Amino acid sequence: MARLADYFVLVAFGPHPRGSGEGQGQILQRFPEKDWEDNPFPQGIELFCQPSGWQLCPERNPPTFFVAVLTDINSERHYCACLTFWEPVEPTQEELCARDAAERDEEADEGGPGALPPPTPSPPGQLFAPKTLVLVSRLDHVEVFRNSLGLIYTIHVEGLNVGLENVVGNLLTCVIPLAGGSQLDSGEDGVRTISLGAGDRQVIQTPLTDSLPISRCSVALLFRQLGITNVLSLFCAALTEHKVLFLSRSYQRLSDACRGLLALLFPLRYSFTYVPILPAQLLEVLSTPTPFIIGVNAAFQAEAQELLDVIVADLDGGTVTVPECVHIPPLPEPLQSQTHSILSMVLDPELELADLAFPPPTTSISSLKMQDKELRAVFLRLFAQLLQGYRWCLHMVRIHPEPVIRFHKAAFLGQRGLVEDDFLMKVLEGMAFAGFVSERGVPYRPTDLFDELVAHEVARMRADENHPQRVLRHVKELAEQLYKNENPYPAVAMHKVQRPGEASHLRRVPRPFPRLDEGMVQWIVDQATAKMQGAPPAVKAEKRTTVPSGPPMTAIVERSGGLHGNSARRLEVVRNCISYVFEGKMLEAKKLLPAVLRALKGRAARRCLAQELHLHVQQNRAVLDHQQFDFVVRMMNCCLQTGQGRQEVLLWRCRWGALGRVPTPWLLQDCTSLDEHGIAAALLPLVTAFCRKLSPGVTQFAYSCVQEHVVWSTPQFWEAMFYGDVQTHIRALYLEPAEDRDSFSVGEAPVQEDERSALDVASEQRRLWPTLSREKQQELVQKEESTVFSQAIHYANRMSYLLLPLDSSKSRLLRERAGLGELESASNSLVTNSMAGSVAESYDTESGFEDAETCDVAGAVVRFINRFVDKVCTESGVTSDHLKGLHVMVPDIVQMHIETLEAVHRESKRLPPIQKPKLLRPRLLPGEECVLDGLRVYLLPDGREEGAGGPGGGPALLPAEGAVFLTTYRVIFTGMPTDPLVGEQVVVRSFPVAALTKEKRVSVQTPVDQLLQDGLQLRSCTFQLLKMAFDEEVGSDSAELFRKQLHKLRYPPDIRGTFALSLGSAHTPGRPPRANKDKGPSFRTLSRNLVKNAKKTIGRQYVTRKKYNPPSWEHRGQPPPEDQEDEISVSEELEPSTLTPSSALKPSDRMTMSSLVERACCRDYQRLGLGTLSSSLSRAKSEPFRISPVNRMYAICRSYPGLLIVPQSVQDNALQRVSRCYRQNRFPVVCWRSGRSKAVLLRSGGLHGKGVVGLFKAQNAPSPGQSQADSSSLEQEKYLQAVVSSMPRYADASGRNTLSGFSSAHMGSHVPSPRARVTTLSNPMAASASRRTAPRGKWGSVRASGRSGGLSTDVGSRLAGVGPPQANGAPPEPGFLRPQRAALYIIGDKAQLKGVRPDPLQQWELVPIEVFEARQVKASFKKLLKACVPGCPATEPSPASFLRSLEDSEWLIQIHKLLQVSVLVVELLDSGSSVLVSLEDGWDITTQVVSLVQLLSDPFYRTLEGFRLLVEKEWLSFGHRFSHRGAHTLAGQSSGFTPVFLQFLDCVHQIHLQFPMEFEFSPFYLKFLGYHHVSRRFRTFLLDSDYERIELGLLYEEKGDRRAPQACRSVWEYVERLSKRTPVFYNYMYAPEDAEVLRPYSNVSNLKVWDFYTEETLAEGPPYDWELAQGPPEPPEEERPDGGAPQSRRRVVWPCYDSRPRAQPDAISRLLEEMQRLETELGRPPERWKDAWDRVKAAQRLEGRPDGRGTPSSLLVSSVPHHRRSLGVYLQEGPVGSTLSLSLDSDQSSGSTASSSRQAARRSTSTLYSQFQTAESENRSYEGTLYKKGAFMKPWKARWFVLDKTKHQLRYYDHRADTECKGVIDLAEVEAVAPGTPAMGAPKTVDEKAFFDVKTTRRVYNFCAQDVPSAQQWVDQIQSCLSDA
Repeated sequence: MARLADYFVLVAFGPHPRGSGEGQGQILQRFPEKDWEDNPFPQGIELFCQPSGWQLCPERNPPTFFVAVLTDINSERHYCACLTFWEPVEPTQEELCARDAAERDEEADEGGPGALPPPTPSPPGQLFAPKTLVLVSRLDHVEVFRNSLGLIYTIHVEGLNVGLENVVGNLLTCVIPLAGGSQLDSGEDGVRTISLGAGDRQVIQTPLTDSLPISRCSVALLFRQLGITNVLSLFCAALTEHKVLFLSRSYQRLSDACRGLLALLFPLRYSFTYVPILPAQLLEVLSTPTPFIIGVNAAFQAEAQELLDVIVADLDGGTVTVPECVHIPPLPEPLQSQTHSILSMVLDPELELADLAFPPPTTSISSLKMQDKELRAVFLRLFAQLLQGYRWCLHMVRIHPEPVIRFHKAAFLGQRGLVEDDFLMKVLEGMAFAGFVSERGVPYRPTDLFDELVAHEVARMRADENHPQRVLRHVKELAEQLYKNENPYPAVAMHKVQRPGEASHLRRVPRPFPRLDEGMVQWIVDQATAKMQGAPPAVKAEKRTTVPSGPPMTAIVERSGGLHGNSARRLEVVRNCISYVFEGKMLEAKKLLPAVLRALKGRAARRCLAQELHLHVQQNRAVLDHQQFDFVVRMMNCCLQTGQGRQEVLLWRCRWGALGRVPTPWLLQDCTSLDEHGIAAALLPLVTAFCRKLSPGVTQFAYSCVQEHVVWSTPQFWEAMFYGDVQTHIRALYLEPAEDRDSFSVGEAPVQEDERSALDVASEQRRLWPTLSREKQQELVQKEESTVFSQAIHYANRMSYLLLPLDSSKSRLLRERAGLGELESASNSLVTNSMAGSVAESYDTESGFEDAETCDVAGAVVRFINRFVDKVCTESGVTSDHLKGLHVMVPDIVQMHIETLEAVHRESKRLPPIQKPKLLRPRLLPGEECVLDGLRVYLLPDGREEGAGGPGGGPALLPAEGAVFLTTYRVIFTGMPTDPLVGEQVVVRSFPVAALTKEKRVSVQTPVDQLLQDGLQLRSCTFQLLKMAFDEEVGSDSAELFRKQLHKLRYPPDIRGTFALSLGSAHTPGRPPRANKDKGPSFRTLSRNLVKNAKKTIGRQYVTRKKYNPPSWEHRGQPPPEDQEDEISVSEELEPSTLTPSSALKPSDRMTMSSLVERACCRDYQRLGLGTLSSSLSRAKSEPFRISPVNRMYAICRSYPGLLIVPQSVQDNALQRVSRCYRQNRFPVVCWRSGRSKAVLLRSGGLHGKGVVGLFKAQNAPSPGQSQADSSSLEQEKYLQAVVSSMPRYADASGRNTLSGFSSAHMGSHVPSPRARVTTLSNPMAASASRRTAPRGKWGSVRASGRSGGLSTDVGSRLAGVGPPQANGAPPEPGFLRPQRAALYIIGDKAQLKGVRPDPLQQWELVPIEVFEARQVKASFKKLLKACVPGCPATEPSPASFLRSLEDSEWLIQIHKLLQVSVLVVELLDSGSSVLVSLEDGWDITTQVVSLVQLLSDPFYRTLEGFRLLVEKEWLSFGHRFSHRGAHTLAGQSSGFTPVFLQFLDCVHQIHLQFPMEFEFSPFYLKFLGYHHVSRRFRTFLLDSDYERIELGLLYEEKGDRRAPQACRSVWEYVERLSKRTPVFYNYMYAPEDAEVLRPYSNVSNLKVWDFYTEETLAEGPPYDWELAQGPPEPPEEERPDGGAPQSRRRVVWPCYDSRPRAQPDAISRLLEEMQRLETELGRPPERWKDAWDRVKAAQRLEGRPDGRGTPSSLLVSSVPHHRRSLGVYLQEGPVGSTLSLSLDSDQSSGSTASSSRQAARRSTSTLYSQFQTAESENRSYEGTLYKKGAFMKPWKARWFVLDKTKHQLRYYDHRADTECKGVIDLAEVEAVAPGTPAMGAPKTVDEKAFFDVKTTRRVYNFCAQDVPSAQQWVDQIQSCLSDA
């Protein structure tokens, strides 16, 4: 029996002590006044009576009722029923006086006291204070509390003649039976009728089972308020320990919602903070870190919104808000969807009938109370399904004196197939489940509905899954039982309680609630207490039984049979392999082993392996020979490795027969391996059983070879194993010996069905326990304790076996394991007070420092075992003496085992090594030497699918077993695939050491043994990746040596240490001998002198400055006056040491000049007609530009070449001043001139900021009145003006630079702006194009108004003078036209162009663009590298993932931007405007842009020779920092690799793809340069400028004395040599159109990923070292080595293994090879391929043109028509003059017409004449040998000249048989032919009259014939040819 109410309290409003507006609750009276002994009075009750705070009200509110719940320190809940009503506040004396005065005034106003009184019940200004009646009880009878408090209030309000003291006294003394009744004979005793003495009657029905919660209607209301999905979310949140907050304006609803949520959690009990109604004063509780379920008034919603991790359920609004940072795991499928559908059937029964054609007339809708029980029944079923079979995973660790039970979470999850289910994992780890296990795990106790359901109804629930009506029927049955539990006797008469009348609260109550007589109430309570003490105590007799275990568990979702995972064929392979091993058929076993290792990735195969191995163990021992032992260990390692794929802590074991009643085969099937980690448990007995004899007395067990797995260092695994074994032995203790006879024998018939499980045994023992004598009880306790103790010793041994390494040097592996390292620092909470720590520490402190030697390994293992022993023994109740003994024993066990292992380790070293494949030596280049010989490694797959036999087809070549070699040039792997089925294929992967970009240590699995080994991942910028696992024979010191040597070679301290420079240094001395001084200055001496002079000059300032005055209008555009003429003569401002007059040039300077003239840039300048250096060093006045040697000592700019093209009018002395305005002194110089429009392309560095300029000039004070910034700006302006004036089309008399076609009207209407025009580039594309590609990045394309690509139309219009193109291709409206275009456009950094002084005459225009920086290129390249070579195989390889990574890299976007800017510049140049590219420092993006512009504009650069010249000129001579960007030395290591040149090559590749017929070189040539510009094999791409190359003596050392034949030092030399042998660099589709300007599409959608990044050749490594790529020749068919019949030459070509172009060359290459072979067979010297190809082409032209019409390229053009013209930005002739349209046209028609008309206009003479050409011989009108003088400082050479009257040309060849023309003089340009004079270096023996000169518009050619008559004949022939024209 229990008290219905413990306390009755009267709480009233009281003023706040600090005088604030709010009041506080005051307890007026409480009964009884003394606390009950068993139940003290709860503190803080006044806060909960008014949760929103105690406040006065202006009107009388109706009474309210709610129940708050308080939890005391013992987790007992107290239900506080609160009934609140309002009473008028008693006024003070002052208030009464004031009110009387106010009433008198009102009466006077209204006509005296005779007026009628107002009808309001309360006087104006009256306030009402709350007063609360509180009932405190430990029982939850809400309705009874409501009625009782209501009765007290009714007596007070209605003034009933009943004493309140009696009612309260009776209430406090009322006693009711506990749940289930007092168990007396009468069944009606579960019902109690009470009366409080006021004529009332109440019936209290106690529930039948107190473990089932009472919910009344709360669950149904919760679902109505929030809906199914929201309630399910809250349910999962509460179970997974999240914070849940309910909001509502109703307190009773908050209570009901919290009650309902708790009822749903049954059978789990919520053990965290539970406050259904939280007072406002305690709102800070919401920020507690622990989970909670709390209800708060909706008025405090704002405070709730500030909480970041609280799930808020708004009951009034019906919403649940889950914060972003909170993840609520859902129920596992299919339970989630099943539960949802059942709930909807219960809540909305009409849903099923809604679609019926003839619905039934009525549907029976359950009452709210019944619906509540149905909803609870659904969740009860859900828990039964979730926890089904949980009792099979309980471990009985102790039975007596109290049961100790552990739940095996991992086993449960594994057997249910829910290892990865987040929801169930969190539930099992939560506190609620821990309470569930301790409460319900007990085997002998009272049972309830859940126990019955989980034990007996599981089969029914599985059968009903797909039958909704049957499920509904089951739910209703369960609901009936739940309803009956709450209402056991529904027929009993209902309550009879008086209630107050309607609106009674509005009536004026004569007096406030009276003060009760404490003495009277106490007397009634005392009377009842005395009576209770006299009565016999009512004992609740519990009906305890054995809890049924139910059927064994099954997976929630049955796994499909799985054709691959569990196929019988794979299991058969595993069985066969094991039987071959034990039968000694090793060869057969070896064949099957790879298949077995693959099969062991599946659960079934691992299960099968454990089963099969158990069959070969007799008497716990199986002695094997060495080969058998190796096979078994390898398979075990593979099993353990694949079994640890997921969370390392999810480990479990299952011993044979441990669960008693279950047959052993079932255990093997469902226990061992349904969990990913169960295999470790199954193998644990086996690793101590299998062994081999090493020598007499020394045996090695398998455990010493399977230690490298995380599972062994995971404490949870050992605990689960330990508890399982303890349960087995405890159970055996209580079973009869006969029963236990065969329970552990493995492989025999199943044990008997009636054998009891450990839980059954425990239940029986608990039942008998009270009947046993004390001695017997003591004996059983002692036996159990000894059993646990002996198991602890056994496990200490087992753990030392698996934790102590065989080789103590591998201790680092031990420390790196998860368990040992982390557990070292973490102490176990359960044993902090035990003596374990001190013993373990005393053992460890001897070493003095941690983990240094073997003893420390032992120390770590001892500490690990001691912690384990502490935990399990404390939990299992082992006595402290035994525990102490264990701690003493553990170090001895470990020490003994170490001694045993030493002998084993010593003997195992003497075993003959396993036969490993022979190491394959790589082929080396001449001069390449091996630094480190082969280290055995495994090459692992790196994410490229081809190598693993991906979409490209073919078997898996990787992983491969072989060796890695380190040479002075490369890192090379050679080996063979580990899979024997692949065949004898050699796998080679290599890359140059210099290309290494990242090296990192990795821990990887060896492919054969599946052991975790140290590995190395090397990534190179040539898109190769070596992911290697070192073989176990490679020591850590060897691996470390490899890393150090690799690092040393990759980053030599000095550039001389690179392969290209150190090559051959052993044969030739590093310094030239001094003896050759007398032969004149050598080139090294010259280099040194040059550098010395340069160093003197650098930094010197000029002494005087002149203020610059712009030239007058008359002088602009005219050549400079005579006194400024001499090119090398220097003004007085220069110091004499800097530049000497020509007469004083030293011999070394003359040699410098001749060397400089021979450089590529100078040859190119002469080709372009950009100026000459004649022998007299005087310049032609008509030339607008000249070659200036001002930088020949590299004094002005170290990164520029020695000779520069500058405007004729600028003096050398001014150049140094101009250079200071630009970054790195890189002032604007001309690098190319358009042959058609004569516009020039200039390049420079970006402009200095003003501050920087100031720093540069700080030493010298400027002239008075002239600021430094102005001075620089003037120099700059003067220079730019000179550039503009040098352009012939713009230098007219008025100085106005206008486009020729503009009309005067437009000119007149335009008012020039006083500042320079700034043109901003944004988007020139049509809308469709911008929609199609939206690249991301800094510039939207060139600049930025958005993220669309291209230049915007509005800027196109400002820059070009045109508006947006019309839809139909018509010209734009004339209003958009701008009548003037600048002579010079400056394209520069947006940030840098601020320093440029504006041009008042608008002759130049600024185009600011935002460029990407080098660091962005570097970052982008890193991502590109990872996208193309991921490093690890993708989880789900798909093309989309590669494309996504590619997009993230933004590499193609940068290519797009470069192409776009280049096409813009091409357009400007083509339209006649010159362009200065002035970006960053002038050596990265500037170089990329100017190179691309020249390539697009000039067909010469698209030839092999021209491209070489372009790279030498723009990249090498103009100082691209190859060494810095390639991080060639140790100093550059931190800056990293930035592939600027590679990005340029990628752009060229994109253009090549779009115009395949315009390039003489093949795509392979670009890849070759891309590979070798980083390889450091050649000297070409070393160092950062010509200056540095001279300083090192590289630039000119190859001239002069002939070198001994050796390896090519220059990449160009190598290309030249190789081109003579093979056409690999030649493009057969080459058929150029003359003067063709290319305009490629630059949209990202038009760009392709370069196959250089993705292709791979594993047969020979990268194919760019041609000598290595040539495989050994195959023996001819008749010479087969085996002597058998000749075999076929057919071979299989794999895409990733062979180089397909080489394995299957194209038809032309094949035919050329065939021709050479046939010529060799015929005994002729084979003809060069190029000669043969040229002859074939010439013959082809003749055959293809029988009628004499058509162009030479007509045959090849037809094959690629659409590639001929890829229109990007194009020029279009506008209606008024020539206007520039900068739109990327997507409509081909308008562009193609403009383009074709332009093309027609541009045909040169040679193209026109070519149609008449019939054969080479007929076009030779006159021919013979002439000596021709080369350019400045070049010697005379004899050439074969041909005068062609048809083509009007004078051509020359190297010799008579030469078919390739070396040069052409167009006779149309010849002005005169005159007798000449012998010049320097002319042939000595020839008569002076044999010399003659041919003067053309460009230059004068000097010729010399063999004698005078032939000279005269040549002159006559040329003259006649001229007169004919």
